[in-house]
Order: sequence, then structure tokens, then C-alpha cells
Amino acid sequence: MKYYCETKTSTELTRNTLALVLAGGEGSRLKDLTRWRAKPAVPFGGKYRIIDFVLSNCVNSGIRKIGVLTQYKSHSLIRHIHRAWSFMRNEVGEFVELLPAQQRVDKEWYKGTADALYQNLDIMRRHTPEYVLVLGGDHIYSMDYSKILVEHVNTGADVTIGCIEVPRMEATGFGVMSVDETMKITKFTEKPADPDSMPGKPDKALASMGIYIFSTEFLFQKLIEDSDNPNSSRDFGKDIIPSIIDEWKVQAYPFADDKGEPVYWRDVGTVESFWKANLDLCSIEPDLNLYDRDWPIWTYQAQMPPAKFTFDDEGRRGEAIDSMVAGGCIVSGARIKRSVVGSGSRVHSYSQIKDSVLLPRVEVKRNCRIQNAVIDKGTVVPEGTVIGEEPVADAERFYVEESSGIVLVTPEMVGQKLHFFR
Repeated sequence: MKYYCETKTSTELTRNTLALVLAGGEGSRLKDLTRWRAKPAVPFGGKYRIIDFVLSNCVNSGIRKIGVLTQYKSHSLIRHIHRAWSFMRNEVGEFVELLPAQQRVDKEWYKGTADALYQNLDIMRRHTPEYVLVLGGDHIYSMDYSKILVEHVNTGADVTIGCIEVPRMEATGFGVMSVDETMKITKFTEKPADPDSMPGKPDKALASMGIYIFSTEFLFQKLIEDSDNPNSSRDFGKDIIPSIIDEWKVQAYPFADDKGEPVYWRDVGTVESFWKANLDLCSIEPDLNLYDRDWPIWTYQAQMPPAKFTFDDEGRRGEAIDSMVAGGCIVSGARIKRSVVGSGSRVHSYSQIKDSVLLPRVEVKRNCRIQNAVIDKGTVVPEGTVIGEEPVADAERFYVEESSGIVLVTPEMVGQKLHFFR
């Protein structure tokens, strides 16, 4: 086999790759956080949106031809992409292009992940990529896609799938790859009760990250065949990948560090996982490093002043411990511990915030106690409100996740009659 490095640089490979980000999902497991917005548009980490992570991965990897496929309640997502990602220069072949469902080939909206690409075949052909990188727009991680692209070319694969090592019995909620010693995929099983283990690692399984690299003509062929199949559900994981494993070369690419150890990747699909992933950022040495100057997370930056902490009286001291507080915030005589406070928020005197996530522009009035909660963007928490201490009382007013007890609070739940783009 003749390896790519003898013929092309990684820069040439990334330059000839089109990334397509699937960002049209409903995200119903996030409950009211996706009532007015698509899941990739949900704020995260104080100042970002979830989709910023995958788009930043593309740009930092040198992949600058990007299409974002939207469908469900996409206005705030589209607005954010226009604001945050307009710095790309189409004159030199860079772009972040929005691809909303347009009924381009029939009268149907996107019926699945494969159908979303099939309905944009003409657009993909127009860009003439050599490779197509398919990505989900709703995961939190940092990854250099040029490495998986190099592996795809070096192995001569028709498809390469990004995978993450997980404890074997935790893989029951994922699509699981069964592989041989060369990492060739021999079987794909959706949410198996008894997942297959990795070669040499009986306690580990390979879970799909929803990352696919296709050689372009092969992708076009399989999308057309899938569209012609009346029994298909038009999905990559359920239909296309299982149908090609026996006859084509489908490789797994384990997402790992230089030592071969699994690295940070989170599916923030539930209120609990969203809460946990945010609070992970408050660790002394978080697994996801937002402070890495060599791998910045790009986003829209509103022009706000630095965060301010006021008052130093006993019982009325503005302070934040083991927390992240974004720009534009004012912590006025309140105590914040192990929490993330989104940009432009205000926490007033004598209030206490603990183990909680406040999305941007939240206002917490005086004498509130909040713990184990997610407070949605724009919520004004009334004076004296207690959240996270009495599950029965919380459930009468808010959404309480049964398995974890995490409380979700939105403007509508506290009586704000707001319908604004979030």
C-alpha cells in the first residue's frame, strides 16, 4: 500500500474535505431547554453554544468548507452562526454554509441523517470535495479531524467511523462497533444488551461518536441506493453503515490521546448530562481545557465588560469559588460555589448558588437559594426563591429529572410570558 504522506500533505487533504454538520435534531430529552431552540443552539459553558465546539474543531483542524444542516426550530441557531462564523472568507474557499431543509428533491423534510445528505447531493457535488466528513452538531469535545482523515486515506477505507472507548456495560446506550485486530469493523449493533468487547480489552467497547469520513463518490453511491430502498429509515447508523460492512472496508478510528488513552467526549442529550458537562468545566484541571491557546473555541462575543464582584460585608460578600463566571456578570453580595454563570447574568445580595448552571442573562433576586439546578436563558428568579432543596415542591413548579433530581427552570415556569429568540 502506498501511504498518503508520500503524495499529499495533511493540509491538502483537509483543503479537499467538505464537513457537513447535522444540526437539525429536536433534542427532546433536554426538555424545555429545546422548547424554543434546536439542541446545537443551547448555550453551554457560560458564553458558548453547543455547536461552537464541532465548528471550532473543523476550523482548528484546517477544514474550512463547512455546511450546517438545520431543520428543527433553527432561528436562534441560524442567527448565532451568522453572528459568530461570518469571519470565514469565501473568496479563498472558506465558508460556513447553512443548509436548511428545503424539500429540494420531494415534498418531505429531512427524514433521517442519511436523507439530510441525500437532499443536498447537488450542493455537495457543486463543492467537488474529495472527502466528506459527517459530524453531529450536539456533542462537547475537542478533536483534530485531520488525524482521522489521514488514517482514512492510509488504510484505504471506504468509510472511517470515529469511536470512543467506554466501559463495556456502559455501551448499551450507544451504537457499538465490533472490530478485528486491524480495527476493521465487522459488525455494528445499535444499543446492544451485551456489547462486544474490543480485541485485547475485555472490559471495553467501542461506541460510535457519530463521526463518519467517506470517500465522496462512495458516499454519493450509497446515499442514492439508500434513497431507492423502500425499507430504509434513511439513517446512517441504522441503515447505511450496517449495509456496507460485509462488502466494503469500514474502519474504526478510536478517539484517544498520544498515549492511547480515551479523551473527553460528551453527549449532552439529557438535562443531567448537560448539567454535569457544564460543571466539569469548574474542576481544577478539567478534562476539556477551554484555556488552550492552541485550540480556541470560537463563538459570538457580545461586547460586555468584565465580571464584577461587589460588597465585602459579613453575610453579604460577592464571591465565586470553584466556578466560572462569564463577562458582563455582576455578583452583588452573593455567594457562588461550583457553578457556571452565563454572560450578562446578575446575582443579587444574600443569594446562594451552588452546583448549578445559569445560562446567559439570568437574574437572581435577593435571598434566593439555588442548588443542583439549570436556569434557562433570560430567567428572572423572584426574591426569596428556593430551588433544589425540596423535590416535591420543585416538581410542582419546575421540571425535575427523576433519576438525578436536577431541576430545570425556564422563564415560563416562573411566570414570565416571554417568547423571544434564544
